[in-house]
Amino acid sequence: MEQHEITSRHPLLDENGHLIEAGYAKSLILDYDRKKIKANSLRIKEWDYYLITNKDFAVALTIADNSYMGLDSISLLNFKEGWEHTNSPMSLLTLGKVGLPSSSKEGDVKHGNKNYEISYKNKGDRRILEFHMDNFFDHKPIKGHIELICPKTDSMVIATPFKDKPKAFYYNQKINCMPASGKVEFDGVIYEFKPNESMAVLDWGRGVWTYKNTWYWGSLSTYVDGIPFGFNIGYGFGDTSKASENMLFYNNIAHKLSQVTFNIPLKDGKDDYLSPCTFTSDDGRFELSFKPIMDRASCTNVGIICSDQHQVFGLFTGDVILDDGKKLHIEDCLGFAEKVMNKW
Repeated sequence: MEQHEITSRHPLLDENGHLIEAGYAKSLILDYDRKKIKANSLRIKEWDYYLITNKDFAVALTIADNSYMGLDSISLLNFKEGWEHTNSPMSLLTLGKVGLPSSSKEGDVKHGNKNYEISYKNKGDRRILEFHMDNFFDHKPIKGHIELICPKTDSMVIATPFKDKPKAFYYNQKINCMPASGKVEFDGVIYEFKPNESMAVLDWGRGVWTYKNTWYWGSLSTYVDGIPFGFNIGYGFGDTSKASENMLFYNNIAHKLSQVTFNIPLKDGKDDYLSPCTFTSDDGRFELSFKPIMDRASCTNVGIICSDQHQVFGLFTGDVILDDGKKLHIEDCLGFAEKVMNKW
């Protein structure tokens, strides 16, 4: 499969609102400007999603402006006890008023109301995430303060067009392996993140999508013999004929992969998300098994808006091969793989 790397800086969109260059990059090299979009303004989608994990628990934070509606979300996951809680307030007709930055490199954002607030502060070499919600779950509040270290690192960036929809596009960056420290308080328990065992990934997305899509996404950030290691895998979203979003990260350097397949087993004709499965690549460089721990499932069906999400957390084991041929073995490292179907 062709893997076209974008290497020169230029605007993301031309004067007609079309994607100028499709492909992948290792930094946010294309300049996004919401004002250059020529599609229906209600179709614009922008979000910043952070996932902070260690082997025992995780926190996920979302601030999203999907134009016709805004979505903020806080999730707390306890892998040892086998539960997760998510609370996702929505607001109508945000239309860009949330003020998400045009670049992941700079800019702060916060959103909420009298009952909750989520805040991201970008200090360059670190990011500060703060949040609170009065009634997070079972009438109990949650609050947290997490600081991420932002090393100079490669990241996965992809600019994806959609067939037959020239004004639709997806511009996405995943920044893996950001060491995390901080505390989250809920229900009388303090969940503490320590940087030698906790890491975060940022999913930064901007785009105009078609109405119906199904995508697969997997991510992991950990240490292998004390060296930061992570990966981003995925497919199914838009026209990826120019490049896939599959990439390894080792010691802050990106290593590009070709195609990776999620081999989800079936049971009674349906995906069996909580059975062990495998992930394989067409180039033999990504061969991992996966032992599920928890399916963070969410299904919404409200008229024309439908979402069926399965974000499955579990333990990855197996071998990956870097660009120089070096083989790395990982054993029971926590990450996730998801399948999401959206109509929105």
